[in-house]
Amino acid sequence: MNVRDRIVEQRVARIREEGSALGVEVPDTRVSPLVPFLRPPGIICEIKRRSPSRGAIDQSLDPVTLADSYASKGVQSISVLTEEDHFAGSLNDLIAVKSAHPHLAVLRKDFLVDIDDVEISYRAGADAILLIAGILAADVLRLMHRRAHELGMAALVELHDPDDFEKARSTAPDLVGINARDLTSFSVDMLTPIRLRSTIDWPHRAVFESGAFYQEDGLLVSHAGFDGLLVGEAAVRDPAVIPRLIAGLRGTPVSSNAAAPPVPSFWSRVGERLNQADEGRPLVKVCGITNRMDAEAAATLGADLLGFIFADSPRRASLEVVRECADLDLLKVAVVVAGADPNTGELRGLSDDVRELLSSGLIDAVQFHGDESPEECARLAYPYYKVLSIKNPESADQLTHYRSPRCLVDARSPTSYGGTGKRVDADVVSAVRAIAPLWIAGGLNDNNIADVIEQFQPELIDAASGLESEPGKKDHDKLRRFLAAAYAAGKGHDKEI
Repeated sequence: MNVRDRIVEQRVARIREEGSALGVEVPDTRVSPLVPFLRPPGIICEIKRRSPSRGAIDQSLDPVTLADSYASKGVQSISVLTEEDHFAGSLNDLIAVKSAHPHLAVLRKDFLVDIDDVEISYRAGADAILLIAGILAADVLRLMHRRAHELGMAALVELHDPDDFEKARSTAPDLVGINARDLTSFSVDMLTPIRLRSTIDWPHRAVFESGAFYQEDGLLVSHAGFDGLLVGEAAVRDPAVIPRLIAGLRGTPVSSNAAAPPVPSFWSRVGERLNQADEGRPLVKVCGITNRMDAEAAATLGADLLGFIFADSPRRASLEVVRECADLDLLKVAVVVAGADPNTGELRGLSDDVRELLSSGLIDAVQFHGDESPEECARLAYPYYKVLSIKNPESADQLTHYRSPRCLVDARSPTSYGGTGKRVDADVVSAVRAIAPLWIAGGLNDNNIADVIEQFQPELIDAASGLESEPGKKDHDKLRRFLAAAYAAGKGHDKEI
């Protein structure tokens, strides 16, 4: 039995023994007036003492004191965990918070299972309830949603996978929460809400749930078009993070010097391409593009991303070639080495060329390929992702230090940042896959890519030198075979390329 189902089973058993109020003295009628849910700035901060994924967060927290802190930072909506066994919550917490802050909108977050839960939540003072589609039959979800609306409450319907979406379609909830956390395993993927939202085919407002800790996370949510962000552990541990998350939701970059395109939709477009790709087919990035002919060939053959190198390399690109490729409907990435100089310690920064390309929208994102720290990446550009050269399986948790939804794993070299033609060690790849979906570069070519895909099921493959006739010039036959192998991995094996 997975974690989610175990929680639900225990809660249902409690209800049988103690009733829907679970032993809490809930008023016979509602005392507090209803308050509209999800008001600006769109952040919902959570009150919880522990979680199955993180263990104890703050067992001794006082819910009213924490709500005071949230309110002082401009929070208008608060989520209160009322589940007892795994989150150490209680309906008493919700009642206390609403009594102390009747002007705030309060969401009851729990594994609610029936109409009685809706009624109890209303009487306890909830302005909104969470309905988890994954634990409710479609007809029960519809009845609970309808009753919440009849009582004047908002119903945030939480979805996580395509099955949830199908279940919710007949209800067509006007308020949808898409959880980056998989409640069956409690793992987090920040691209999940972005990928799944594009499949909603009814009018709605959307809340991005879970996983947000940094201003970049707020930017990710804002740029993907979400209306709100639900923040849990980060806010409980340190309410000082709230102004930074709000700044991100408002589209404010981490640094006033950070370069960004005018319409930063990179991660949304990555999500769209992942949705469109045949099952089993990775996204394909062709890197080291130096001329229009190679870029056009990659686009025609079905590549998803082009990489233009703006660092010391025989594959260095120019402003002109990026401009020449502006009409090609692929994502375009500037590859840079911008970390601290090992000799002087000074931050190299982005070149004027890269800044110009980003500000004009000719480049969609930056690929940091040097020794940049997470903080340095955030100060320099958004959107971005980081390339990591991981020396051994024990070091794979480096991926969790960076704040982009994905990191690209490349072969490690003591003398070069890339383009070595070396493969990533298989043990390292396995360790990375245990942490996050795999984006991989290093030594990939038309001869080995089929085996790499079969063995490791990467989400994205990135090749440069392995597809060349000479440095900076692609061999179009190699390129064709490489793309054919990628498509053959999925249901698009009959694609004519």
